[in-house]
Amino acid sequence: MSTTTLVLEGKEYAVVPMKEYRRLLTGAAAPPIDESELPPMPKRLPNGNYPALETLRVSIARGIVISRKAAGLSQAELARRAGIRPETLNRIEKAKVMPDEATVTKIERALAKR
Repeated sequence: MSTTTLVLEGKEYAVVPMKEYRRLLTGAAAPPIDESELPPMPKRLPNGNYPALETLRVSIARGIVISRKAAGLSQAELARRAGIRPETLNRIEKAKVMPDEATVTKIERALAKR
């Protein structure tokens, strides 16, 4: 990150690129995530382990929800930016479906743009 400092009326300020400023502002203003907003983790198997595929699906869903909320985006806006249907993103975030690699890549790119 490149920064420049300047002094105005005796106060020192840091100047950062707008993209970085927005990232910092979004991160600082992001409300805490309520656990009820995330899909629940699956129940453990009798041997104490979690079922692998279901756990992976939930982990991906939780990561997307947390990242989307930190970016201040609605599901509809993230879906639009990612070029996917809002219904698809909703099912992914509820851990109803496992997204393919291409869909995850689209979502990651849309979140990185902010």
